[in-house]
Amino acid sequence: VFGLAARFAPLIFLIVLMGVADRWSAGGGDKYRPGEVAAKWQGFAPGGGTGWASVCILAKRHGADLSAIARRHRGNTAQKESGLNHRPFYKRQNETAPPDAEFFCAADLDGKPVPPRQWLVPDLVPAGTVTTLNGDGGTGKSLAALQLAVATALGRSWLGQPVTGGGALFISAEDDRDEIHRRLADVARAEGVGLADLDKLTLRSLAGKDALLAVPTAGDLMAETPLFVHLDKWLSEHRPTVTVLDTLADLFGGNEVNRSQARQFIGMLRRLCIDHETTIILLAHPSLAGMSTGTGSSGSTAWNNSVRSRLYLRRVKDGDGYEPDTDARELEVMKANYGKTGLVLPLRWKEGAFSADVRTEGVLDRMAASAKAERVFLKLLRQYASEGRYVLNLGPTSAPKEFASHPAAEGCRKVALKAAMDCLFQKGKICIAQHGTGAKSRNHIAEVQADD
Repeated sequence: VFGLAARFAPLIFLIVLMGVADRWSAGGGDKYRPGEVAAKWQGFAPGGGTGWASVCILAKRHGADLSAIARRHRGNTAQKESGLNHRPFYKRQNETAPPDAEFFCAADLDGKPVPPRQWLVPDLVPAGTVTTLNGDGGTGKSLAALQLAVATALGRSWLGQPVTGGGALFISAEDDRDEIHRRLADVARAEGVGLADLDKLTLRSLAGKDALLAVPTAGDLMAETPLFVHLDKWLSEHRPTVTVLDTLADLFGGNEVNRSQARQFIGMLRRLCIDHETTIILLAHPSLAGMSTGTGSSGSTAWNNSVRSRLYLRRVKDGDGYEPDTDARELEVMKANYGKTGLVLPLRWKEGAFSADVRTEGVLDRMAASAKAERVFLKLLRQYASEGRYVLNLGPTSAPKEFASHPAAEGCRKVALKAAMDCLFQKGKICIAQHGTGAKSRNHIAEVQADD
């Protein structure tokens, strides 16, 4: 008897409560509709009707915070799409929309100390945001990123640059556990430490597994996967100084050339940085265009535009594409919202690890060479303009090719002039203009005047 009572107690309790709710609703007069209470109750169902997020928000307005309950319920609710529990990122934004009180007047900052800029690696990797590290396949970007994680865990320098020490997380979707072990052993040997000294470094291999952190839903909206939710929880508990994600192609389930999806994904990662005070290094392969132009960019320009810093690891080749030293690399700052672009670190691979290469041309010399190429490019662009001659940024008669063969090129080669042209475009010193009218209208490169 007691067993049967315990088994059917929830149903009896529900029937009693439904009767109470129906009688209370009947007091509404003309608005009352028989069976409406039961219909409303059926709306509280996983994946449809009135969701727990709405219940959470309504409860919060009346003084009860059910956010934790809502998160647990949502985390246990299976979604039909792809057989996974994908949580749309836009819903999180709506649910956690800041109250009006978080708007503030600029004048309120008067007299308050300006917070100093925080860096993981000064002038290379800003702290608390997302930095992308691009590199052609086989150049060693995963190794360089693993060395950064090790340097952070040990509180040591990285490739000759100072690093903020602390906990580190390295997630690889490309290398299995054994490969990570082998690489880590080489890095530890280069640092002169044992693996037991790396107790602040956490590793995870997703090779051969579903490594997606976000997938697209209807309307190009990106949704969090269970792996993203798990990563969010882990970061909340451990709060590492740096988090390395290797690589974009394995972790991003959207279309890399879709600007909206790219910006949303970087926004999702930046939210992790802000919430958990970590710095994310996102590894990515450059597109064919990024490789051919030497910029190392990948997919849509939204990837470059959305991050605060972008690094490019490349092999060292001459103007004809020949690689005289297969162990030499260059790490260049391609974008730096909080610092200067153009910084190039010469590196050398030896016995499984990279180190700063003091034997190659110095950083200051490279920066001087870049400045010279920019000066020569602008000089020849002005000369061509004064002669009524136009040059393009692409094609067989592009400006770098034309200028490289000019007697006044001062020894600057096409590759250097191409890099100079890209930098001048980025700095806003040159632009695409038009000459001619109507059907005879054509594009050309023009210098941006100071009063433009």
